[in-house]
Amino acid sequence: MDIYHEAHGNEAGRPLVLIHGALSGIGTSFGTILPLLAKTRRVIAVELQAHGRTPDVDRPLTVEHFASDVVELLDRLGVGRADVFGWSMGAAVGLRLGTDHPDRVGRLVLASVSFDDDGLHPGLLDGIQDLRPEHLHGSEFHEEYLRTAPDPAGWANLVTKMKVLDANLPQWTPEQIHALAAPTMIVLADSDIVQPEHAVRMFRLLGGAVPGDLTGLPACRLAVLPGTTHTSIPQRADWLAPMVDEFLTEVGPHGQG
Repeated sequence: MDIYHEAHGNEAGRPLVLIHGALSGIGTSFGTILPLLAKTRRVIAVELQAHGRTPDVDRPLTVEHFASDVVELLDRLGVGRADVFGWSMGAAVGLRLGTDHPDRVGRLVLASVSFDDDGLHPGLLDGIQDLRPEHLHGSEFHEEYLRTAPDPAGWANLVTKMKVLDANLPQWTPEQIHALAAPTMIVLADSDIVQPEHAVRMFRLLGGAVPGDLTGLPACRLAVLPGTTHTSIPQRADWLAPMVDEFLTEVGPHGQG
C-alpha cells in the first residue's frame, strides 16, 4: 500500500512520526502544532489507510495493520527508530508500536489513549453503529476528506469501516503497559473521552505518580489540558508544543536527547 506522508523540518534531525486521529488527516490533527515541532527535528506526518490522501485497500481498518504500515514506511525511508506522537486513534497506533515494535520507537507522546474499554466514559460508544456518513457532513473532518482524498466518494466506506474498528477497540493488559520500554508522555483533555482516572492508572503503570523530589523524576509524563475537550486538543498547540518538545529532547534511554 502506498502510504501518504509529508516530511518537514531538518532532514538531519531526530525523526518524529505524527499519527492522526480517526476520520482525520494531517491538517485537522496536527495543522497548528506541526510547524512548531518541525523547528527542531525531522517530522514525518502520515495518513493511514483510507484517511486523507492514502487510498483504501481491501483490508479492515485495525490498529495492528496501521502500526505495521508505519513500520513499513519507516523501512522505506531508512529510519531505524523514531519518536511517535499520536492523537486519539493515532495514540492507539503509537501504543501498539511501543508494545509490538519496541525496537522502532524512541519516545512516545500519546494524546487521548485508553489501553482497555474501561478507560472510556461508560456508554460513550453506545449507538455508534447508528452513525451514518451524512451525520458528519459539514464537519472539519469531512471537509478535509473532500479536499484531500483520492476518491472523495469514499467517505461513506471510511465511516462504515471505522464503526467496525470502534466495535473492536484494541486492548492491552496492565502488564503490557508496565513493560512498555519507551519513555511515554500521556496527554489528556480535562473533558476528554478517556476518563482521567484511567490516564492516572496508566501513568502509575508506567512508573509515574511518585514523590519526584525524593525519588527523581520518572521517565514518563502526564499532562492534563484544562478547559479542553477531546476534539479541541489539536487546537492547544501553544500549550502542547513546548511540553512535547522538552520531553522529546530530554536525555534518556535509547541514546535520546
